[in-house]
Amino acid sequence: MEDQREALRKIITTLAVKNEEIQSFIYSLKQMLLNVEANSTKVQEDLEAEFQSLFSLLEELKEGMLMKIKQDRASRTYELQNQLAACTRALESSEELLETANQTLQATDGNDFPQAAKQIKDGVTMAPAFRLSLKAKVSDNMSHLMVDFAQERRMLQALKFLPVPSAPVIDLAESLVADNCVTLVWRMPDEDSKIDHYVLEYRRTNFEGPPRLKEEQPWMVIEGIRQTEYTLTGLKFDMKYMNFRVKACNKAVAGEFSEPVTLETPAFMFRLDASTSHQNLRVEDLSVEWDAMGGKVQDIKAREKDGKGRTASPVNSPARGVPSPKRMPSGRGGRDRFTAESYTVLGDTLIDGGEHYWEVRYEPDSKAFGVGVAYRSLGRFEQLGKTAASWCLHVNNWLQVSFTAKHANKAKVLEPPVPDCLGVHCDFHQGLLSFYNARTKQLLHTFKAKFTQPLLPAFTVWCGSFQVTTGLQVPSSVRCLQKRGSATSSSNTSLT
Repeated sequence: MEDQREALRKIITTLAVKNEEIQSFIYSLKQMLLNVEANSTKVQEDLEAEFQSLFSLLEELKEGMLMKIKQDRASRTYELQNQLAACTRALESSEELLETANQTLQATDGNDFPQAAKQIKDGVTMAPAFRLSLKAKVSDNMSHLMVDFAQERRMLQALKFLPVPSAPVIDLAESLVADNCVTLVWRMPDEDSKIDHYVLEYRRTNFEGPPRLKEEQPWMVIEGIRQTEYTLTGLKFDMKYMNFRVKACNKAVAGEFSEPVTLETPAFMFRLDASTSHQNLRVEDLSVEWDAMGGKVQDIKAREKDGKGRTASPVNSPARGVPSPKRMPSGRGGRDRFTAESYTVLGDTLIDGGEHYWEVRYEPDSKAFGVGVAYRSLGRFEQLGKTAASWCLHVNNWLQVSFTAKHANKAKVLEPPVPDCLGVHCDFHQGLLSFYNARTKQLLHTFKAKFTQPLLPAFTVWCGSFQVTTGLQVPSSVRCLQKRGSATSSSNTSLT
């Protein structure tokens, strides 16, 4: 009996779900019926407006051409009428002379004849009939104002509704990912002169291959693209890949999206490990501020927050959505924080190979600031650059200004002006750690070393603050400098 009841409950649940689906579908169909009415009315109005515009244009052209015919007719009529009037006057004068000549010839008075004949001769010489051109000044042919709209008529007969544009094809071979920019290139499978613009959509993801139907990140939209390529600039690559798709639009309708593509966006992404920071440093995401009121008060708040004697660390929540094998495990308790005068905090992602780049902007009024890398084994009392386990650039604004490169308690004074934003490039396998002016990409200093352990980004600040930018690719200009051997120039000799 109980089994039958359970089976009946399942049937009821299934029927309820199916009924809900049908009701939803019925609502959708009713909405579509309303949309059909509204959309058909709209396209009909648009069609009538287009034809009215066409009619108006044809009427305007007709009026212009008729005016041209009327003006030409008036001009020819005026010339011919003037010529006709002149010929009529000449004919009348000639007829009078002819009559006078006949009368003189028939006269019997021989004494007056020579004088009369001379007068007639002089009259004929001056007669308009003999100075008049007997060729029409203008032609009566109006064929130059004839028209033949056969070609235009065929074009009008070929008028159709706008076709839906084909889906573009993204050209992966021509597309490029570099310098935190993505240039996407596409083409149309068939020539279409009716295309007005393109719409590009992209989103970040941690999954390789075709885009998934369900993705946490929304599609970002760029409209009004007139060319068949587009460059996205100033991107932060905080995920491993990006999905792209494009559609073409004419005046009325958009086509289908292209087959989506996935491009890899390799970049070094890390967060600051708050569990390593000195208690006088207030860590918020990628920002750090020195806090003279830190210490025990801050530690107590942290203990109350998670009950483990440490602040919440980004180590425990992956920055790129998928746990990284290089993400440093949460192994530092409150007693492992940097302490005493080592106002230090480390990144949470190990560097054990390849090339990596990040930038840091520090408050110029900071009394002391340092950026570099360190082994994970850096002692909690040790300051950056004062042991063999760390390398850094150090800015000191207290008492006297100094800008130095430090390693193993050795310092090299640097001559370039101190920039407010520093770029750090680490080539682990080549054993190169280079620092740049992040804005101009001027090389400031390069350490040459043989790294024997994985490295961590490291930072220190006293009476100041700084902001870290991650998710950056190694800039092309930095790669060029390294290839040209700038990293080994005499002005940037490594500390040993």
